[in-house]
Amino acid sequence: MAGSHEPGAPAEGGAAASDRLKSWQGGPRLGTAYYNEYLPGGADDRAARLETDLRLMTDAGITCIRVGESVWSTWEPRDGEFDLEWLTPVLDAAHAHGIDVILGTPTYAVPPWLARAHPELAVVRKDGTSVPWGGRQEIDYTSELFRGYAERVIRAVVGRHGRHPAVIGVQLDNEAGLHLIHNEHVVTRFRDWIADRYGDVDTLNRAWGLTYWSHRISDWEELWAPAGNTTPAYDLAWRRFQAELTADFIGWQADLVRPLVADDTFLTTCIAYQRPAMDDVAVGARLDIASGNAYYLAQDALDLEREGAGGQWYADDVPQLVLMADRMRATRQGPFLVTETGAASIGPASLTRPPYDGQLAQAAWLLVARGARLVSYWHWHTLHSGAEVHWGGILGHDLEPGRIHAEVAAIGRQFAAAAPWLTDAEPDADVGLMYAHDSEWMMSFEPPLPGAAGVGDRGSYARIVGAFGRAAIDAGLQVGFLNDRQLPDAGELVRRYPVLVVPGLIAASDPTLETLVEYARRGGRLVIGPRTGYGDDEGRMRAARAPAILGAAAGVGYREFTALAEPVEVVRDGVVVGQAAGWIDGLEVDGLEVDGAEVLLGYRHPLFGRWVAVTRRDVGAGSITTVGTLLDRATLADVVKDAAGPASLAGPLPERAATVTAHSLAGAQGCVWVVHNWSPEPRTVSLAGDVASVLDDAVHRAGTEVELAPWDVRVWREA
Repeated sequence: MAGSHEPGAPAEGGAAASDRLKSWQGGPRLGTAYYNEYLPGGADDRAARLETDLRLMTDAGITCIRVGESVWSTWEPRDGEFDLEWLTPVLDAAHAHGIDVILGTPTYAVPPWLARAHPELAVVRKDGTSVPWGGRQEIDYTSELFRGYAERVIRAVVGRHGRHPAVIGVQLDNEAGLHLIHNEHVVTRFRDWIADRYGDVDTLNRAWGLTYWSHRISDWEELWAPAGNTTPAYDLAWRRFQAELTADFIGWQADLVRPLVADDTFLTTCIAYQRPAMDDVAVGARLDIASGNAYYLAQDALDLEREGAGGQWYADDVPQLVLMADRMRATRQGPFLVTETGAASIGPASLTRPPYDGQLAQAAWLLVARGARLVSYWHWHTLHSGAEVHWGGILGHDLEPGRIHAEVAAIGRQFAAAAPWLTDAEPDADVGLMYAHDSEWMMSFEPPLPGAAGVGDRGSYARIVGAFGRAAIDAGLQVGFLNDRQLPDAGELVRRYPVLVVPGLIAASDPTLETLVEYARRGGRLVIGPRTGYGDDEGRMRAARAPAILGAAAGVGYREFTALAEPVEVVRDGVVVGQAAGWIDGLEVDGLEVDGAEVLLGYRHPLFGRWVAVTRRDVGAGSITTVGTLLDRATLADVVKDAAGPASLAGPLPERAATVTAHSLAGAQGCVWVVHNWSPEPRTVSLAGDVASVLDDAVHRAGTEVELAPWDVRVWREA
């Protein structure tokens, strides 16, 4: 179909990629961002401090540092004048201490001389204003002029240091995709991109429904600029295009850097997953291993019984942190590196919440349990100047080791003890959770959920997916993220995930929906959430009863829907069991061409009471559960648990308290369980099998009860 969106390229495979990752297969490692150049004082003071820092890192079990990506103006203080030797002592000393280095290309923070010489390189926003210089990521990285400067500094820095024996990887740029770039040449390029995909304007007019409001075009030059756009299909194409620009920029850097480094040096980039121009699967396809940010609020936000607001650049509750890690793994469906996570605190002064005792270890082990090979803290020392002076590092402003350093050192010892048991270990998944950038972008353009001051919440899609992911976690299931770009055939999908949750999939092609139906027929337990199957992959609303294709198999359909101003009571057999909020698809089971589904939940309401909230229907060897709303946390967890059936993760803890989670990894040495008590209160667990700690060899026999301390984490293997 003209204009249909092609899936992202498959992740790189083969021996070359495997060889570049050998150093990450031996179990988890600790790391930190280290900027000796940021330390106060002169060059002599920083040089004198270097040995102390590396010794303290070694004491803490830190075996990897990240350097160089933020200081273009230090590498190139004036146009064409390079200072490349200041990093050499850091690399030499790290190598002498047995510490590996990830070297960054400095292209995300441009020097003032470049911004001053070429103000036309500033990113133009939707409203026509330019992003002023003074922060970072202000530059249009699609510009050939900018890329000339960027290539020069990349070749200089990586050419000088890329083959240093300490350097095991190169980070390409940093947190790309911050802006949707509206510079004139980018809009022109977008018109060409559209023309190439649709071939002629008549095809585009039909595909986007441009008869509406007299938007039909007769020439490609008439395709208006995105700043004035009101057409959903246009916006979806614009977002896809912008994400391609980001992936192209990272791929361009990868092509530059690869010849400058050794064959076994891996390439990565630090992904900020919330960026508006980020398709992490497309970016991941250009990397050897995925890397990203895993920030979270500590203290009481890590009580599993609490529910955060969501939609932030950080997780503000436990399920969000779990899902954050699982999404990082899904970028390449394999191990990943956490290049940034919080040490003492994150963000500005108002977010300063240093972790309670034990919480650093909890977060580190959660990330490892979901596939992280590196947990790297931002940053080594708390900065003394700049925008991040309250972003607490492993060392404080006094540069002396304290509580945080001691806790990190304890984690380092734990990682070292566990490494033999975690070599090549892969996380298990009981349930797949589908995520789709197209649906995210469509809901950003036309949000279904209410936000502040009566404005739709542009983070609606993340809220919907997060609610269903939280429900799976509350149901005791381990989640595996699956981007719709990565959807395999139905047979493989059943093999990977006995349960698949697909919430909010408003933008979907016919083949995608048909695969989901076939998944159920082959024995999969499919759970679909609100808005799923309503639109197509062009961003148009389907001319069919919803949910398209899925509805016929699920035995349910709807014509009406409503955004909710207030919660609505949800009933089972006339008894109130919970609440619906945010949105309702008006599901009906009568008047269909197939036998209707079993009604599990309905509404108590004078209008909405004619609709049903949750249905289930057997389909072939499997089933489809349809959820037409956002249920309260406990009710949605019950629905997902019921749809999933018995959890596949039995292990030593088939029953556990509500604040206790268990994640498992399978490796050459057998199964390892990472057990958390996300609570300020102690919890007792009863063991169904013998286990031994991989951290201290303590053995606990089946039938015994083990007390988990507040904010506790245990790492057990089969005894």
